[in-house]
Amino acid sequence: MKPYLSSMPLGSLTLWCYFIWYLAMVAFHFDRNAKLWANSLGLSAIVGIALVLATGPLSLARVRRQFWQVARLFLCPFCVSSFSALTKEEGFFLLISPSLEENMVALLLCCCFCALVFGVRKTQPAV
Repeated sequence: MKPYLSSMPLGSLTLWCYFIWYLAMVAFHFDRNAKLWANSLGLSAIVGIALVLATGPLSLARVRRQFWQVARLFLCPFCVSSFSALTKEEGFFLLISPSLEENMVALLLCCCFCALVFGVRKTQPAV
């Protein structure tokens, strides 16, 4: 875990913060409606396959070699579609909740993660 955190590029750190924000908002606005989650999974499969095909071959070798990259191509559309369904008519502006408390919790979680990453980087010897 330390090697991953200590060498994490800024782009990956940003994606992790998006995911943390998503999880925080899902925690506040969770809906047990199975149809919502099934639709999100279906859209994730359709868009994920299209994204994989648009970025290279769809092969088992690629999945093995670049598992997390391929997984993100499916996870992103799932998060976008479920976030959109969960926050519909809730007064959100893009990713920002109308609730200051919700935004502060999500921001605090992201800041804690960034502090962890930068803390690990400081303790790791330069390569």
